[in-house]
Amino acid sequence: MAICYAASRASVLVVHNVAEPDTGLRPAGTLSLTEHSIECLDATSDARERAFCGTFDAGLHRSTDGGGTWERVGEATLPESVTSVTVSPHDPDVVYAGTEPSAVFRSEDGGDTWSELPGLTDLPSASAWAFPPRPDTHHVRWIEVDPGDPDHLYVAVEAGALLQTHDAGDTWEKRSPSTRRDTHEMAIHSDEPGTVRAAAGDGYAESHDAGETWSFPQDGLRHRYCWSVAVDPGDPDRVLLSAAASARRAHRSASAASYLYRRTDTGSDASAWTRLTDVDVPTGEGVLRATLASGTEAGELFALTDRGLFRTVDGGGSFTRVDVAWPESFRDQTSRGLAIV
Repeated sequence: MAICYAASRASVLVVHNVAEPDTGLRPAGTLSLTEHSIECLDATSDARERAFCGTFDAGLHRSTDGGGTWERVGEATLPESVTSVTVSPHDPDVVYAGTEPSAVFRSEDGGDTWSELPGLTDLPSASAWAFPPRPDTHHVRWIEVDPGDPDHLYVAVEAGALLQTHDAGDTWEKRSPSTRRDTHEMAIHSDEPGTVRAAAGDGYAESHDAGETWSFPQDGLRHRYCWSVAVDPGDPDRVLLSAAASARRAHRSASAASYLYRRTDTGSDASAWTRLTDVDVPTGEGVLRATLASGTEAGELFALTDRGLFRTVDGGGSFTRVDVAWPESFRDQTSRGLAIV
């Protein structure tokens, strides 16, 4: 019975038994932050009742009862702006948080205490990092832990760099010239830890050698402001991607137009991107960009938009809307996080 944690900019909601949501939608206790801005969310199947949610101006929050109640954690250490959070797939007590200004923090006790991983902004490229809406600063948009190596982290700075560490943050590698500059999300299938997928504002990217080199298969991808990426749990070659023509079209409700694409990568027989139409999930004019997540079984993936939560069990061939009533706090709001555990 999978649990879904879903975040808009204004609230976190929890669906229990997401395949058959007979328990309906449960508000996330105290974490209905209508006066704040939610930035990120994560949880893990190894500790399903525990979830983390970062906000732009109220720090990091944690639930230990499946979203019933929330508490702020790391208040003495973490900045108020927590822009990414990731639970390690190797140990549910190891959690990483990225912040604005750009920094990475680690907890080894499930979020009780935190320490900063030093040296990130000492890298040569740091002077060029900048977030266009706030050009005097930048932030960590995504942290991905290599499922084959707990000490190997990918860290995306918005905007300016995709960085790596192979020793859990003791040292950082300088930005590779072959990576994207504006990575938003990443996905790695546990069966193929060397294959990395990245959705970026400057296009899609992938690596088949654990981040050493990158390629940019764009064939068929007509909209190249990419936001979210997910991999079919049963097929590491099947990739789902959300994209728009520009940041404005992705994020602004007045001019929104976003799309879903799918691609199958089998080496020399890799397919072109196919735009998903007539699959019973809203896309196109008026729809804000989707946040995607892998499910817990083969063929299962999820897409969260301002129109609701949609589930496919055939790898994106068709979707059904999860039958719960989404509140006003999700309407005309960009989705900020999605975890299926």
